[in-house]
Amino acid sequence: MRYLLMIYTDEKTEAGMSKEEQEAYMAGYSAFSQTARGRGAYLGGEALQSTGTATAVRVRNGQTVTTDGPYAETKEQLGGYYLLNCKNLDEAIELAAMIPGAKHGTVEVRPIMEFGVEV
Repeated sequence: MRYLLMIYTDEKTEAGMSKEEQEAYMAGYSAFSQTARGRGAYLGGEALQSTGTATAVRVRNGQTVTTDGPYAETKEQLGGYYLLNCKNLDEAIELAAMIPGAKHGTVEVRPIMEFGVEV
């Protein structure tokens, strides 16, 4: 089953890391990616630019309205994701716990809705 692991962390905390801390942090992500690939679970993943680069899009009364910046003020922001193919939720949770952002943020694990596939 496919799962989306969304990584929520505080951008300010990460921005305040020293160069050495940032390098170690990113090495942890590289190691996680290798682990997921080694298990055959890795389907994809990306880091996102900061919320300051975001554009929110809404359609109201047939008009497209855009707003620069993050959608909402929150303590943690979506910073990236992994798309994994796991045997079950337990494996997805096990892998989520290995993601460096889980140590100071939150990793939300959500199953992908499979249309036309019986579960």
